[in-house]
Amino acid sequence: MEHRAGGDVEDRRLKVAFIGTHGVGKTTLCYDLAARLKRLDFTVDFVKEVARECPLPINQETTLDAQAWILHTQIAREIAAADKYRAVICDRSVLDNYAYLVHQVGRVDSLEPEIARWLKTYTRLVKVPIWEPPSFDGTRDLSESFQTEIDDMIDELVAAFGVSCLRLVPRERPEWLVQILEDLDLPLEPPQLRLFNGGRTSQ
Repeated sequence: MEHRAGGDVEDRRLKVAFIGTHGVGKTTLCYDLAARLKRLDFTVDFVKEVARECPLPINQETTLDAQAWILHTQIAREIAAADKYRAVICDRSVLDNYAYLVHQVGRVDSLEPEIARWLKTYTRLVKVPIWEPPSFDGTRDLSESFQTEIDDMIDELVAAFGVSCLRLVPRERPEWLVQILEDLDLPLEPPQLRLFNGGRTSQ
């Protein structure tokens, strides 16, 4: 997996995926990070959670076909975004989409080489922890036990595929965005703003 690619900010390309179970605030973090990257003069695209568009059952009623649709649609959306934008922010990755499949039917050997290959395309995975129960939004499953089981499955797959990720901590929520930018070796504010502030930065 690529990480800390180095070089000037204006030369860098990023693909960051927020991973985690449902109802933990990944989408909000996607928007927050995208806004910060735009201030740093990145062109940014946001790959939304594709499960919401799946024509087949999801959540606890999902099937192998449904999760295969989600997995391959995710990859297709990421390919299209990366072709046009310097920064791609993903609400989920292939790994946590696969976690829902494994939870339902077990690991699928035929899919794992593709997943392992695709995991190498992310600059960084950011694991968002459970900090509150899921709230209903028309799609999310409200079972707290299901939420926890998926969270545990994601951790198991992170270990199984040998990938690294930035793990956020619930008590540090106000600092999450700063931690992500620092982990990516990015400035907290545009360089030109620091010049106007006499070298001072705001958070």
